[in-house]
This record gives sequence, C-alpha cells and structure tokens, in this order.
Amino acid sequence: MTGLQSAGSRRIVAFVGEDGRSHLLPDETAPRLAEYAAPKGMRTSILWATEPAARLRPGVMDPVPVLARIPPMPGGTLFETLTLPPDSVYADADFNAALAAAEMARHVPGMVELMEPEAPGFHRTETVDYVIVLSGEVWIVVDDGEARLRAGDTLVQLGSRHAWQNRSRKAAVLGVVLVGIHIEK
Repeated sequence: MTGLQSAGSRRIVAFVGEDGRSHLLPDETAPRLAEYAAPKGMRTSILWATEPAARLRPGVMDPVPVLARIPPMPGGTLFETLTLPPDSVYADADFNAALAAAEMARHVPGMVELMEPEAPGFHRTETVDYVIVLSGEVWIVVDDGEARLRAGDTLVQLGSRHAWQNRSRKAAVLGVVLVGIHIEK
C-alpha cells in the first residue's frame, strides 16, 4: 500500500516501560485494519482504545485486538481512521447491502445496530467525536442541515444523529477520536 491507500494503517506506540524509560513498540500495521468488499473502497483502521477509568501502568497491553464493541462506553475512547468511498459505490448494481452490513458487524461491532434502516447511513452514538479530514472531502448531514468538510477541516460531533456522504469521485480519509459519554434525554 502506498499514498492514500496506506493512510491511517501504520501505527507506532510510545510507552513507559517497567524501567521508567520511554520505549517504542515495533512499527506495525494497525491490528484491526479492514478493507471492505462492500462497499468497495471502504476501510476502517482501529488504532487504539481505552476502557472507562483506564489507568496507565508500566509496560503496554494492546487493547485493540480484543475490543468487543467499537463505539466506546462512557469514559472510554477509540481512535480510528475511516476511508469513505464515493457515494456512487452504493448506487452501483454490484453493491450488496447485506454483505455491507455483515462486514460492518464483523469489523466494527456495535455499529450495525445503531444504523437506521429507513434512513441509510444515519446513526447516533453516545460519543463526542473529534474528526479531521485527512484527504478528500465529505459532507456531514444532520437533521436540519449539512456541511462540506475538506482536507484539513475538523468537526466536533456531540452525540448528534448524523450521516456521512462522499459526493466526490475520490475516497475521503478521516481521522476520528470517539469519547464515550452519557447523553441526557
């Protein structure tokens, strides 16, 4: 992989060892990197997560391979990159919605259940999301409006119902940090 294809897949972790000194884990590909068959061009790369009330101790244990749920619980965090293909991929005759749902359930457990079947792409997570567009452009769509975000733009998403759309002809890559919160209703 090169260029945009590899955006967000390389992970380097710095930590404090039992000797009290800073160390680096070996440079590696993100442990939960998924390239989807449906929609073609979609990609998720889960880079790190913390559990609620997590404590840093000397040494390091990689939490990513054992994550059972991707949207973090209140007090937890998750850092990922997300590659969104152009919306035209969903209109293609070869697009398989059932395969897309199955892949999402496998690679991003906990998200399929949040998706609204009557409004494709719309969902709401109990998180504050910090999003930066690394490349390309996307639209954030909410109940009463939408905004176009280009490379370098940021979005702070406060637990709102939303959907992402990529109305361009190229994939968009987002860097996303999710912080689990309680939403008062």
